[in-house]
Amino acid sequence: MKHSLLFLVGLLVAVSCNCGGRKAPAVLPPSASGPASADYLSGYSLYGSSDTLRYRYIEPLALEKGKKYPLVLFLHGAGERGSDNEAQLIHCSRVFTSPVNRLDYPCYAIFPQCPEDGYWAYPDRSAFALKNLPVDFPETDLMKAVIELVDSFAETYPVDTRRLYVMGLSMGGMATFDILARHPEKFAAAVPICGAINVDRLGPEIKSSVRIYHGDADPVVPLYYARAAYWKLLSSGASVEYKEYPGVGHNSWDPAVSEPDFLSWMFSKKK
Repeated sequence: MKHSLLFLVGLLVAVSCNCGGRKAPAVLPPSASGPASADYLSGYSLYGSSDTLRYRYIEPLALEKGKKYPLVLFLHGAGERGSDNEAQLIHCSRVFTSPVNRLDYPCYAIFPQCPEDGYWAYPDRSAFALKNLPVDFPETDLMKAVIELVDSFAETYPVDTRRLYVMGLSMGGMATFDILARHPEKFAAAVPICGAINVDRLGPEIKSSVRIYHGDADPVVPLYYARAAYWKLLSSGASVEYKEYPGVGHNSWDPAVSEPDFLSWMFSKKK
C-alpha cells in the first residue's frame, strides 16, 4: 500500500509537470529485486499523449558542491523491452556499479526501457529489418522522449553537458547510431555495440568520438554494418575506433565492457 501511494504521488507530479516547460524526471522508490538493480533508482516520464518511458538511473556516490558530473545514456536491446523497469539492467549495468568504477568514474547513468511493442529508432518491425535499413525517416517519439530525458537530467541535476555519452547494444546499438545521425554534436562519445545503420546517414557533421564494437560471428546483426560504419565515419573525418572480436557472436557487449579502457576511453572525451 505504501509503494502504491508513492507511485500515485509520483504520477501526479509527472502529470503536473507536463503542463508547460521542461518536465522534471519523476523519481520512484528504488527496487530491491536483485543485485543488478539494487543501486539503481527508478523513474518515469510521460511522452506523446499518454505513453510512459520508464527508466532506472544511478547518481555519483558523493556529490561535491559546485562540481558537475558526466552523464551516460544506455540503450538496451530488443530482448529487454517491457514495462517491469528491470530487464534493461540485465546487460552492462554492473559496469557502473562496481565499487572501483563508482569511485573512479562518478557519473549519472540512465537506463530507459523500451515498451514491449516498440523499437528505439525505427517505427515498426518492417523498418527494423536489417536487409534494407532506411535513410530518410522521422525520429520516433521514443527517441524524442529519450533525448528529452537526457535534457531534463542535465537541467535538474549537476550534469556536465560537455561530457554526455551514449552507448547501446543490438537494437540499442542501432539507436546509438541513430542518435549520431540526428544529434551529431550532442554527445562527446558514442559507443554502438553490435549495432547497424544505413551508412548514407553518416557524414562529416558528426563531432562525437565513436568506438564501435562487434563480434565477427554475429548471427543477428551482420558484421558488414559495423565495418561499413567504421569506414564511412573514418572517410568523413570523424574520430572513430573499431574493435572486432574473432569468434564472438551477438553478445559482443560482454568483451566490450570488459576492455580495460572501456570506461577510461569514454570518460576522457569532452566537447
